[in-house]
Amino acid sequence: MARYVFKFGGTSVGSAERIKVVAEKVKQAHSEGHEIIVVVSAMSGETNRLTALAGDLLVNPNPREMDVLLSTGEQVTIALLSMALDALGCLAESFTGGQVEILTDSVHSKARIKDIGVSAIQQCLASGKVAVVAGFQGVNEQGHITTLGRGGSDTTAVALAAKLKASECHIYTDVDGVYTTDPRVEPTARKMNSVTFEEMLEMASLGSKVLQIRAVEFAGKYNVPLRVLSTFSEGSGTLITYEDDGMERALISGIAFNRDEAKLTINGVPDLPGVASKIVGPIAANNIEIDMIIQNIADDETTDFTFTVHRNDYVKALAILEEIKLSLSAKKVTGDDTIVKVSLVGVGMRSHSGIASKMFEVLAAEGINIKMISTSEIKISVVMDEKYLELAVRALHKSFDLAEEPTL
Repeated sequence: MARYVFKFGGTSVGSAERIKVVAEKVKQAHSEGHEIIVVVSAMSGETNRLTALAGDLLVNPNPREMDVLLSTGEQVTIALLSMALDALGCLAESFTGGQVEILTDSVHSKARIKDIGVSAIQQCLASGKVAVVAGFQGVNEQGHITTLGRGGSDTTAVALAAKLKASECHIYTDVDGVYTTDPRVEPTARKMNSVTFEEMLEMASLGSKVLQIRAVEFAGKYNVPLRVLSTFSEGSGTLITYEDDGMERALISGIAFNRDEAKLTINGVPDLPGVASKIVGPIAANNIEIDMIIQNIADDETTDFTFTVHRNDYVKALAILEEIKLSLSAKKVTGDDTIVKVSLVGVGMRSHSGIASKMFEVLAAEGINIKMISTSEIKISVVMDEKYLELAVRALHKSFDLAEEPTL
């Protein structure tokens, strides 16, 4: 008998009919003798509906009360799924984050899990029932409800799988696995049988929306095998695990892209020690995350400092940079919120050279100008004008033969 954690997202439980489909799938696994813990998100659209209700009352709702409000979405789903399982003769018991004792810090709306008390779930499983747990939520040391941020149900599922020593954690979505790139952009994109934690972490951070980045980090840290599957079709999905000699050894595993990018530049900054900190510090102090950074030193002992942020933070970051310009006596500030980032990801880069040059040649042949470049051991990212995104992805996907099965 194996123990599995199943996680179903909002689209999988978006209606009563879909909840019935999920219940059938869970019952099937349970009837095979496995212990099953199910983590669910709120029904699709529910979190947005609740957020809009709060927005109708005031612009900046109290974060504590927002967590109380948003956590109700998952509470609805766990009750409905438990009812659906009971109707099929598969006994189930629902648990909120507080009932499971998912202990978090006190950062409302972006809480991090500190520990999980699993005695209630263990008792549920020992009695032969399915445990149905609300994702996305927990409680802090004062007993106040907290939420883990958008996509936090993935993190809940992985954390439970780690704590309960599950054989695998299955993430059920509306796609049947992880693809070499988004099939909506490149129809020949291929579903991968397996991918490493490192590659999935890079792809998640670079724009792939299949898994939440914190969930992948958690899974890698505690060595929890993840499997991405479709709720609505059969198949083995994509296994995410540590690199193995029997795994696919392609040079490039996939192409990730992010449309939510914006670029800012401050020109003519004095080239002195500590200047970078004086630019980045105020940006970070305003809770704006910086992604790529380029610094160019000119002959007149000044430097141009360029960095990227999320497009939603563009206007705020631009205003901050204008203030920094005055304090540093810089020449000017410019920005561009019509850029995108396209990235090649693959563990094969470690042992092969020439991938960057080939990428640049492919883009040049399509007349695509590269604005910024960033590399790591297993990825190469470039920034370009937004209008070239789909052309770049298709050209790179074809040139690196990602539609074909890798040779082992």
